[in-house]
Amino acid sequence: MPRNAVTDGPEGRTAGQAYEDLCARLGQERRVLVAFSGGADSALLAVAAHRVLGAAAVAVTAVSASLPAEERRAAAALARRHGLAHVEVCTDELTRPEYVANAGDRCYHCKSALFDAVAPLATLSGAVVALGTNLDDLGDHRPGQRAAAQRGAIAPLVDARLTKAAVRDISRLIGLDTADKPAAACLSSRIAYGDPVTEEVLARIEVAEDGLHRLGFPVCRVRAHAAGTVARLELPGPDLDRAAGLRDEIDAVLRSAGFEFCTLDLQGFRSGRMNVLLGVPAVAGR
Repeated sequence: MPRNAVTDGPEGRTAGQAYEDLCARLGQERRVLVAFSGGADSALLAVAAHRVLGAAAVAVTAVSASLPAEERRAAAALARRHGLAHVEVCTDELTRPEYVANAGDRCYHCKSALFDAVAPLATLSGAVVALGTNLDDLGDHRPGQRAAAQRGAIAPLVDARLTKAAVRDISRLIGLDTADKPAAACLSSRIAYGDPVTEEVLARIEVAEDGLHRLGFPVCRVRAHAAGTVARLELPGPDLDRAAGLRDEIDAVLRSAGFEFCTLDLQGFRSGRMNVLLGVPAVAGR
């Protein structure tokens, strides 16, 4: 199989063919606002939209306490490197009681806040909002997709039949350094459902994860339980033994961030691990 093959569909497209399909889909639009977090999915979508539509494609980053400062800086830097038109909008989800309550539909209220923030820009420019949802996301617990459907947003990666693996293959092909970037969900996803989302707990998680990055754990999740007093650390399986050897340093990082109790999850890192509290399985190895 060719090196740049994409194996996500029965047709066995190459990465180049899959990229052409994405560009063809984007070419059907006149103007787009790409919801741009700087992750692998939204980076590919934003860069492809820029290459197809030029100045008629604008990358929009939603800024709130749930976005790590490191991710905000990385998104802005990527936009500069690729010459993207890029704006930031402040979202108000933390003022919305339904979001703060952190029930199973939290992401619905988050996406609603995003659409409310970008609506004036979309109306003035006559643009449609494009999200970096891929095919794999459709099988996950993502209430935000309902808000997107209600607001008429498009999902070009889905329309082009791209899985997460295909997104990474195409990103490598066109030289995006996000091709191997680990998934980086919003900080609110680290808080156990039913515990309120507050700026204090979000800041606590961000400080803790920054400290773990400095200890040499680039992929990690600090899950907050018991109203932000208990930190449950998830790391990839190969890092668990090393973490045990650095337990004093890890404990110091998590306690200095404000957690009272620190635990290491022996099952390791899984995207969407909190979803098990809703009876929805987590996704391993993504």
